[in-house]
Amino acid sequence: MGKTIAVCNQKGGTGKTTSAINLAAYFAIFGKKVLLIDLDPQANATSGVGVDKHKVSKSTYHILLEEFPIKESLKSTAIETLWVAPANLDLTGAEVELVSTLGREYRLKKAIEPEKEHFDYIIIDAPPSLGLLTINALSAADSILIPVQCEYYALEGLTQLMNTFNLVKSHLNPELTIEGVVLTMADFRTNLTKEVINEVKNFFKDKVYHSIIPRSIKLGEAPSYGKPVALYDKENIGARKYEELAKEILGTLTVSPSRDTVIEQEA
Repeated sequence: MGKTIAVCNQKGGTGKTTSAINLAAYFAIFGKKVLLIDLDPQANATSGVGVDKHKVSKSTYHILLEEFPIKESLKSTAIETLWVAPANLDLTGAEVELVSTLGREYRLKKAIEPEKEHFDYIIIDAPPSLGLLTINALSAADSILIPVQCEYYALEGLTQLMNTFNLVKSHLNPELTIEGVVLTMADFRTNLTKEVINEVKNFFKDKVYHSIIPRSIKLGEAPSYGKPVALYDKENIGARKYEELAKEILGTLTVSPSRDTVIEQEA
């Protein structure tokens, strides 16, 4: 059965969708069968892997409303073993339409259950909110991956996110765990980045990944070409750090005691 990871942070601008796209891409490049589920009405994960969100007729909106099985919505990508369950703007209405529906928190879990055996990893790009869509993501997931940007107020809102995590774990999904915390948008030329890294490590302890994602123009450019950064510019520092992060999550990266120093020097 495939492992389901929800990429969540209700604070916008944390690199959430960038992390979901690029981790899904590298998992697939490393030979895993991967499904990327776009649960964000902005549909940036959809367009970020080359699918035109304006031409999507069967989206995650229809899946949540149980109009189609999820396999009917899947789109292939430029990476052979990576598929996407696309989103579009219709998804904005899902929370309202589901609010009075029985078992509304489990719609996504119910939809992906028959497909888990066909994938090694299912990555869910949750919206930047703590509404019903994110609750569905957390109820369906085995674990949660939290991107945190290396900026002022980095931990703002994370207490609320952890409260939601604990509520879902207590009442809806007792098996839910924290996969890890990934630091994004790091600029090692500033003292602020180093302070945030220490603050996040003090808060999340050993759940923080050693691989840190730097600020990178190429990471920002790649989605506009409908490509993960691995296909857009695989030699870019951002690409290499997401490749490193993917290996760390998969357990194929050996982290040396000086790993953070190496990252700092490279960035």
